[in-house]
Amino acid sequence: MTQTLKAHLLVLLATFLVAGSFISSAKLSGVIDSISLTLFRFFVASLFLAPIIFLNKKYREKVLSTMPRAMIISLFYSLYFISFFKALETTTALNAGTIYTLVPLITAVFCVFIFKDKISFYQMILYFIGIIGTCIVVFKGNLELFLNFSLNYGDFIFLFATVFMALYSISLKFLHKKDDELLVLVFTTLLGGCIWMFTALEIFNIPLEWRKIEGNLIFYMAYLIIGATLTTVYLYQKASIIIGPKKLMAYIYLNPVAVASLMFIFEGKVVNLKVLLGIIISTFATIVLLKQK
Repeated sequence: MTQTLKAHLLVLLATFLVAGSFISSAKLSGVIDSISLTLFRFFVASLFLAPIIFLNKKYREKVLSTMPRAMIISLFYSLYFISFFKALETTTALNAGTIYTLVPLITAVFCVFIFKDKISFYQMILYFIGIIGTCIVVFKGNLELFLNFSLNYGDFIFLFATVFMALYSISLKFLHKKDDELLVLVFTTLLGGCIWMFTALEIFNIPLEWRKIEGNLIFYMAYLIIGATLTTVYLYQKASIIIGPKKLMAYIYLNPVAVASLMFIFEGKVVNLKVLLGIIISTFATIVLLKQK
């Protein structure tokens, strides 16, 4: 198995882990503030890695030299979450889901300037096909909902969130050095995330309220920490080095497939034919984009 194929499998796994986070997040929604919830995810994930890092001399010696770059990576990652949660105060999940489809295209445009990549007309068409397919899923194939779509103040905030997500994926590759220890980079990124999210908590005067996470909520929180935070940060970092941010973010078009699959497996929910059509279109666009050089 080639390194490139391994990287694609890692991102595919990460895509399904992120899809599972939508289900877990829905269960935790409203229990505590979302920014506080994200800080909790970063903090506990950091604690899991801390013994591995500090008990290994090779890893321990890399922490200080890696931290400045990790602070930049985690800044974009944290700004995405902060913008996302602030946007949802004045917009809908439907609008956010629609705007999120722009991330692969925005990432590709940034790559033109940062990595001197090129976007052919054919690739541009594929990006728009992916956007259309994902939008069909987001609007559940309802044309009336799509025609009633309009931007509000929260949507403009979420546009910034998509830019931050694109910059996060680019920084994973751009700031990586050949002698980096991947686990150290993941640990320092999570640690940086803790610093940025705590700063946001202070700025917006948000209480922690972590004590409210109890009972069955602990299991959903454990998934968010281990599966959707610790593991995905590691998988994205590892894969981005090999396949680059453009192909990494192209997997966003597979989010509908992953969510629909998990909803069917765990909750027995079946999508309608229109949504299935959207899933097929976005999957087709993703596969063809990934095959591009």
